Amino acid sequence: MTRALPYWHVDAFADRPFAGNQAAVMPLEAWLDDATLLAIAEENMFAETAFVIRDASGAADWELRWFTPTEEVRLCGHATLASGHVLLGRDGADRVTFRTRHAGILEVRKAGEGYELGLPLIETAPRGWDEAVALLGTDPLEVWRNDTRYNVFLFADEATVRSLTPDLRGLGKLGNDQFICTAPGSATDVVSRVFVPGGGVDEDSVTGSAHAVLTHFWSERLGRDSFTAHQASSRGGTLTCRRVGDQAWLGGPCVTVVEGTFFLP
Repeated sequence: MTRALPYWHVDAFADRPFAGNQAAVMPLEAWLDDATLLAIAEENMFAETAFVIRDASGAADWELRWFTPTEEVRLCGHATLASGHVLLGRDGADRVTFRTRHAGILEVRKAGEGYELGLPLIETAPRGWDEAVALLGTDPLEVWRNDTRYNVFLFADEATVRSLTPDLRGLGKLGNDQFICTAPGSATDVVSRVFVPGGGVDEDSVTGSAHAVLTHFWSERLGRDSFTAHQASSRGGTLTCRRVGDQAWLGGPCVTVVEGTFFLP
């Protein structure tokens, strides 16, 4: 018997279609088995598919899990923002909370013409990585890293970040890391590009989790708790970043591109 599942295709951190980062959002009545969730994500072929069910524990409004076409991930910002966009638009609320398996309770709330997403602030510290630097093809001014596979490479200016042509296959062999290349921006305070070839995404379009890293990195460097940022991928996306305690609040709009039904045998 064929099952009909609700399905949304959302461009997150975008004020128009064909920009920002694509995500599928699929509310479920109950969890499907992991192999089926992964097969759906592979069929969708977006960086992430977000699955939500009502949170029976009462700790949050919904439970949330994210899958790439190849694996489940521990944190995904843009697909969380997309999930908030879908659920707040459907239910008419001003805020929604999600219980996740590894990132705690996350919140999306309406803010102006868009939304704000609260993620855990992710810290890095100075630590070299000569092998990765060689694969980027251009020497950064500084390298900051942590033990959860987030790596920041600071460059002098936006033009350098935009001109990077890294060895993606080589970077992919180093593991499922984020290679976050950043510099002071021209139209925004900060610019970045994010490469995750080990996770199946050569260059991500707009990366929420990377901006949870950049919120800590740049707030320390700029000496203030809020700034504007642009991720200079081919699709591109602009967002606001605010540091509040141990959280990074990321702001931006979303656009629904497709609303329909996913038929599951």
